[in-house]
Amino acid sequence: MAVERLRNRPCGGRYGNIVQSIGNTPLVELPGLSPKPGVRVWAKLEGRNPTGSVKDRVARALIDDGEERGALVRGSRILEPTSGNTGIALAMICSCKGYELTVVMPENVTPERTQLLEMYGARVVYSEGAKGSNGAVEKALEMAAADPGFFMPYQYGNQANPGAHYNGTAVEILEQLDDVAAFVAGLGTGGTLMGCGRRLKETFADAVKIVAAEPMPGEPVQGLRSLEDGFIPPIIDLSLLDRKIFVTNADAITFTRKLLLEEGVFAGPSSGAVARVAVRIADELDEGNVVFVVADDGWKYLSSGIYTRPLEELTDIDSTVWW
Repeated sequence: MAVERLRNRPCGGRYGNIVQSIGNTPLVELPGLSPKPGVRVWAKLEGRNPTGSVKDRVARALIDDGEERGALVRGSRILEPTSGNTGIALAMICSCKGYELTVVMPENVTPERTQLLEMYGARVVYSEGAKGSNGAVEKALEMAAADPGFFMPYQYGNQANPGAHYNGTAVEILEQLDDVAAFVAGLGTGGTLMGCGRRLKETFADAVKIVAAEPMPGEPVQGLRSLEDGFIPPIIDLSLLDRKIFVTNADAITFTRKLLLEEGVFAGPSSGAVARVAVRIADELDEGNVVFVVADDGWKYLSSGIYTRPLEELTDIDSTVWW
């Protein structure tokens, strides 16, 4: 019990600026999700980052990489495709460092995302909503080709993305737990799965299973992507995954509400999808720790109604309206 108490440290610390405070997020056990006594389910709460998502880690790594390579100087113009969180994180860091930021994101994202980007001073360009984040990538690549003055970090193909998790998120998990039987994250850019997966495999080898939560084709879940849509981000190495499990939009919404109402975790819908997969994996184990990533908090999704509308209404909605 003494060890448990020592590890129960509150978030905090002393930092020279807001960017330095990124990371060091809590790992919280969710006993209500455990299907049996020998299995413990843990949530890595990335909403505790400055802009409320795991993408703060990635944005910092992308900017650091650009600066180290000499591609960024004060006043540089940055362009990046995003479904929201990476753009918001970049906007915060760019506002601190004096970079101009333009983001491309689907036109049907929740209005909170646009508001946050504009609050941080970013310029927003919209892509076709029906194409989701793939459409944002396509449009951003076209814009970058037409204007060489842009610097595009390109989270989908930049190894700084998984590097942020290999050198950060995974290291924190290893400091917080002695062993991990399974690690579950959403399939988006692939950065979290690749970075954490590689570090955890180096530590535990085949004793840890790396599991991706992937939306059913045709059922977009905010922040996640289906590889069946035809675009596989260059940073993804599918051989690192032990399992890839499909999740329906209904499951994502149901478990987002379950996290809120039963565990007090106010999370975005992608985390509901990931929680659903984590519970499924936990149910297959006899013992061990299952860790899943709560990629962001729920503030950016309030206008979608997923936290307050009756579940019977929500499980039937067309998720493209809040993608």
